[in-house]
Amino acid sequence: MKIKTFFCIPVICLLAYVLPVAAQENTISPDHVYYSNIRSVKLNQAGDQLSYPIITLNGDEKLELSFDDMDNDVKNYFYTFVLCNADWTRPQINQVEYLRGFSENRIQDYRFSSIALQKYTHYSVQLPNQNCYPTRSGNYLLKVYLDSDTDQLVLTRRMLVIANKASVSGFIQQPVTPKIFRSHQKINFSVNTAGLNITNPFDQMKVVILQNYRWDNAIKFPRPLFIKGNVLEYNWEVDCVMPAGKEWRWIDLRSFRLQTERVRTTEYAKDHTDVYALPDFERGGKMYQYIKDINGLYYLATLDGYDPFFEGDYATVHFSFPVPEPYAGYDMYILGELTNYECDDNSKMVFNPATRAYEGTMFLKQGFYNYVYALVDKTVVGSKPSTELTEGNWWEAENNYTILVYYRALGGRADELVTTTTLNSMLSRK
Repeated sequence: MKIKTFFCIPVICLLAYVLPVAAQENTISPDHVYYSNIRSVKLNQAGDQLSYPIITLNGDEKLELSFDDMDNDVKNYFYTFVLCNADWTRPQINQVEYLRGFSENRIQDYRFSSIALQKYTHYSVQLPNQNCYPTRSGNYLLKVYLDSDTDQLVLTRRMLVIANKASVSGFIQQPVTPKIFRSHQKINFSVNTAGLNITNPFDQMKVVILQNYRWDNAIKFPRPLFIKGNVLEYNWEVDCVMPAGKEWRWIDLRSFRLQTERVRTTEYAKDHTDVYALPDFERGGKMYQYIKDINGLYYLATLDGYDPFFEGDYATVHFSFPVPEPYAGYDMYILGELTNYECDDNSKMVFNPATRAYEGTMFLKQGFYNYVYALVDKTVVGSKPSTELTEGNWWEAENNYTILVYYRALGGRADELVTTTTLNSMLSRK
């Protein structure tokens, strides 16, 4: 009996340890910053701040991760990659089966800010590199943490690794359903699976559609309408349509010295700068007007010839949205890459009865920013942000739609990303 008890206790303890850890891994939020001192996080293809972090398996492409630490000191930041399924859950697969090199690596490139009034430390690293690189295609979660301690998670970012084993093509058109005819865009596409071993496409194939690289409103796992040999046809009027929105609002913060576009006034203090944006008004019922935008993204830049990454300054930017009365039962948020498309206290607008306007502030670095205002229904748990009232939806709007196609082999333990394409609603319109 003593021997039996001796062996059972470690097994029970081990299960108690493994299960919470696995559950914790599956609850990590992608594209989230966990520390308030971390600002201006960018993960993109090297040299192009407006690109999405996607690379080809065994290819030459490089991604660049950069961020600022407002503590203005030197810390030991480490990073690692975690393979995920199409739905961003963790597969039952060991890290050594999808990574080569070291499982964790320190970010060694950093530089203290210069010229800028606001002091910070700028960190950057190119990925993947010889120290660590993926060996399988799929979704990857980039995790940055402190002092080689994964419990001190600093930030996460999504990245995609593609193995071109299939092909996808498509176009954008106006829906025929009267209810959404003027407000939505329909994504028609077909997937050629000739290079894959498929016996059940409904189980082995998964598709995700991103509008302007956003995951918060992605179309997830629509089913094909027709199967013609090796070709899967997707043209559902219900599953493959999205609200079109409008062109994004913008503010030019590339200079705090000059009166840049959409800036009303700038106030200077000894240790900080305040920028007051021109008021933004409701445009839900306004006619559509094309304005060239960057589809909700932002890029760091200056007009004075300074390097925006370690010489760019920060300011507290004040936004206002005047309305006759507050939206009863709704909270308002600023949405865009500048807020990680998250509705939280950092992006929330608060109604001020004295000014009859929603007001909010954000601490932003010099650059050019796109954003919109969204409403969240407080009476519905899990309600998603909507821009129908604040911005409006017009089918003519310019949007990018990225189609991601995943495949799982028979007996496979993880989803592979086998092809992708991006369709522009103006250039690929029929």
